[in-house]
Amino acid sequence: MNDDKIKYNFHYNKKLKHLARNLRHNPTITEKYIWSYILKSRQLKGYQFLRQRPIGKYIADFFCKDLKLIIELDGLTHEEKEIEDKTRQKNLENSGYTVLRYKDSEVMKDIDCIQTQLEKWIEKYENLHPEILKFKQKKSSPLNPPF
Repeated sequence: MNDDKIKYNFHYNKKLKHLARNLRHNPTITEKYIWSYILKSRQLKGYQFLRQRPIGKYIADFFCKDLKLIIELDGLTHEEKEIEDKTRQKNLENSGYTVLRYKDSEVMKDIDCIQTQLEKWIEKYENLHPEILKFKQKKSSPLNPPF
């Protein structure tokens, strides 16, 4: 597979499609909460996020193609997988993605703080990559206002 196709597909892995679909149909309470409160329907500064997106050999909890941003939620199962999570994050970052991690408890206790952190991260990214604003404006329409 050539590099252009990999970049266009954002390392999409068809082999994980069914597992990702199953995870989307059975989200954790924390995934439901952050999805409905912050990420769904371009609520976060007009950017589209996908849930349970296969990327390489991993499935990202949430993924924004335009920002190459992955948001991972760490629940009880992650407490015993710290080394595995670090390896996963390093591999994703080496593929050009930014990975932001939040503990389930953080999401449930202070969702407003997480939203503010994500908004600040996006503002920094937009300042470093102003070309994304032109791309973002093309995607906006009266049916999808950028807010």
